[in-house]
Amino acid sequence: MSSSSGGQQGPAARQAAMAEQVLADGSATAAELAERFGVSLMTIHRDLDELERQGIVRKSRGGVTAQPSGVFESNVQYRLKTMRAEKAAVADRALRMVEPGMAILLDDSTSTLEIARRLRTGEVTPLTVVTNFLEAINLLSDQRGIHLMALGGDYDPLHSSFLGVSCVEAVEQLRVDVCFASTSAVHGGYAYHQEQHIVSVKRAMLDAAARNVLLIDHTKLGRVALHRVVPLSRFDTLLVDDGASPEALRDLDEHKVRYEVCPTPGKGDGHDGNRTGAT
Repeated sequence: MSSSSGGQQGPAARQAAMAEQVLADGSATAAELAERFGVSLMTIHRDLDELERQGIVRKSRGGVTAQPSGVFESNVQYRLKTMRAEKAAVADRALRMVEPGMAILLDDSTSTLEIARRLRTGEVTPLTVVTNFLEAINLLSDQRGIHLMALGGDYDPLHSSFLGVSCVEAVEQLRVDVCFASTSAVHGGYAYHQEQHIVSVKRAMLDAAARNVLLIDHTKLGRVALHRVVPLSRFDTLLVDDGASPEALRDLDEHKVRYEVCPTPGKGDGHDGNRTGAT
């Protein structure tokens, strides 16, 4: 259905509406967007070039996508909307590892953001939380009982986080009890991520913790991305939701990865919610 007002919108307003649609749907063709907004294909491609420049989406043949690939990570606004129930299930289990008096580190993943949401209940205090994720900083900045340490660095709007050399150096000065982290892909005994500047920060975070916990949703199992982050042996525990296939769990078993399958509330499953893989 074409939009009667799309052609009359200013470019900025049209691009914002276009970004919202693509982030909601995951992808779209240029022809679909041209019909939806009532403008020419040439105008659509100019709009998509600008959205790609901003890091919101990336162009593909004949259209645009907000979904991740082995080379590109998706925009944080898209990641915030995906796999929410699965991330919540994993975060619920992770929260049980947090005790009053601890210092914990949260990376810039939407999986660990679910832990931050649960910390707002104030049930686990006092607590020191260290993070480079602006979304988590905003959630916890006014929370009583939590000493919040925000890691500085170069702000990256695609990830809504602070990165770069100064962030790595700040992490290297710390020692925390537990680091909760996530990566884009897990396969063959390794964790992977698409972007090198993210990898360096995650590695520093893992080095700064006495214990490391990897949080992933099942869609990340059996996938690879451009950069190896670390072997899965660097994590004391891997937490994954109960959508994980038997084949994916078998791969973890074969590489002697310690993991737990976390039940998703309201979802029937065939897994034991507390299953632990080989150690």
